[in-house]
Amino acid sequence: MQKIITLVCLLAVGLIFPKAYSQSQNTLTAEEKKDGWQLLFNGSNLKGWHSFQSDSAGKCWQVQNGIITRIKTSKSKPEDYKDLVTDNEYDNFDFKVEWKIDAGANSGVMFYVNEGKQFKETYETGPEMQITDLYVDGDSRIAKCRAGCLYDLIEADTEWVTVGGKWNVYEIKSQNGHLQFFQNGHKIVDTYMWDDNWRKMIADSKFTAWPSFGTFKKGHISFQGTEYGNIYFRNIKIKQL
Repeated sequence: MQKIITLVCLLAVGLIFPKAYSQSQNTLTAEEKKDGWQLLFNGSNLKGWHSFQSDSAGKCWQVQNGIITRIKTSKSKPEDYKDLVTDNEYDNFDFKVEWKIDAGANSGVMFYVNEGKQFKETYETGPEMQITDLYVDGDSRIAKCRAGCLYDLIEADTEWVTVGGKWNVYEIKSQNGHLQFFQNGHKIVDTYMWDDNWRKMIADSKFTAWPSFGTFKKGHISFQGTEYGNIYFRNIKIKQL
């Protein structure tokens, strides 16, 4: 009887979720297109992206086998792995990306990034959904700096993140100040931006050093380059809300 039940369950999974296994990478389904989703990565090149305050992507950002990779070597200069940002800016959006990192690496997805000449880094303006694995000695040991956290602002439960070298899915939804983070399908952050509580959180964080942080309501989406380990992104898509 147990074998029969197991077989039925396996068949049910195949019937209910066939597209999860058959959809090509960096493509949209007919349903997604109808729902308004747009690809931010075509799987072939970095069209639509550039390094922060640059005309093109730095040398460390490459496309390999349908994946955006940030590969750093001992000879890489900081400008070679400067944070990657979208050409376009977004206000209300639903954003999804799959990512993985080498064990011990570190990155993040930032949003509402402003490229004004007065800013030297993306993190001076853009809040971040932290990317790290479970075994880093640095950020993964700090409550508000672990995988999926609203970096240095709101702690998230990290049990849904994988170890380094395995793929994860992040989703960031921001609509009229309502901000939600999802990690591998689980909601882990739910808050509101630009109100008194938001300003208090910033005042109690390291970001109080940058007066413009978290104030913009439209901006670029960014992948943090950092100097720690290699990072990989694919299936990057957005729906404007």
